[in-house]
Amino acid sequence: MQRGPDMKTLFTISWRNIWRHPARSSVLIVAIVAGLWAGVVAVGLVNGLMLQRIDYLIESEVTHAQIHHPEFLAEGYSWLYIPEHEEIKEWLENDDRVKSFSFRTITDGMLQSPVKTSGVRIRGVDIASEVNTTTFHENIIDGEYLDSDMPNPVIMGKSLADDHNMEIGNRVVLTFEDTNNELTSGSFNIVGIFQSASVTYDEQNVFVRSDDLIEQLSEYPVYHEVGMMLDHEDVAAPVVADLNSNFSGIEAQTWRQLSPELSMLVELGGFMVVLITMIIMIALAFGILNTMLMALFERMREIGMLMSIGMSRLRVFSMIMLESIILTITGAAAGMVLALLSINYFSNTGLNLEMFAEGAAQVGWDHIIYPVLTPTEYVTILIVVVLITLVASMYPALKGIRINPLEAAKDA
Repeated sequence: MQRGPDMKTLFTISWRNIWRHPARSSVLIVAIVAGLWAGVVAVGLVNGLMLQRIDYLIESEVTHAQIHHPEFLAEGYSWLYIPEHEEIKEWLENDDRVKSFSFRTITDGMLQSPVKTSGVRIRGVDIASEVNTTTFHENIIDGEYLDSDMPNPVIMGKSLADDHNMEIGNRVVLTFEDTNNELTSGSFNIVGIFQSASVTYDEQNVFVRSDDLIEQLSEYPVYHEVGMMLDHEDVAAPVVADLNSNFSGIEAQTWRQLSPELSMLVELGGFMVVLITMIIMIALAFGILNTMLMALFERMREIGMLMSIGMSRLRVFSMIMLESIILTITGAAAGMVLALLSINYFSNTGLNLEMFAEGAAQVGWDHIIYPVLTPTEYVTILIVVVLITLVASMYPALKGIRINPLEAAKDA
């Protein structure tokens, strides 16, 4: 009994079969390259978009963890301040897991200008500790930060300033309730204009020095929020648990608890990676299936003859599968290299989607995206490509081994 061709011969036959119709094979390879490149870059852009938003909010606003009065986030009243703030400060200074922290005095109030009145959240910050804890000061686009020599300085968002027709040097009046539940007002001088990634945030928040705000808010120092940057995000939960067990009358929370939408972004990012990859792979699978079926129908007589001279059905199956694998690996390798070069380039320069800048700012997104893709995601996508290829090639290969050599010769 004849053994039939070995694997080396099968590879040679498969390679020659692929390039028997170079135009068709080239089109399929180009489709695989383009599809894989687009998919990998799209996944990188989704990752970059999600990570940029998360990193920005953590580093600029939310921090890794925060402390509040248990009712402050829901009610926002100035008399809902953090008790035992000196003891908490000492505890934070002595905990090696805490990289930096900042005490903030916060109240809701009204901003009055000659133009109109707007509701705002007034954020009193300590300049030195805030600069060490967050990067919000980097959002100043005009004027200076709160370390100005001008008395009662205030910085406001560009959107709010434009809405009130205000500029550097103008004065606004802030009205709010003090800790005794009485209305009080103060005149503040605009020293800086900031622009964050969110137009909504810029319209609703103004920043002053905590000392200036406390002077009108209470007879003694009061703080409503403590923002903490930690050595690593992973220690946020243990730090929060320790704070809640060591101090009463407070509620410490991680950034995931404070901002559920950020936590949802993390989960959404993983889902989008899977979704985009599967859509592209399914499209590639249909392309491979169509190409291999066309090749099979054109070679019915040839396959029948190979089986007549002793090639086993298993080797016919292996030959057809090998053709699909060669096509896919060739296209996948080129696509992955092209995608890697593209992501490395854009991760340094950024992809500027300036045409969508206004709409992105409305929802708090940056229009310059730096794509990110981990080695694990590269490997995962490559494995999925190979598996999808094998699955898509199964039908043509199974159809090929069912060919009757006598009928194939008769139909030729």
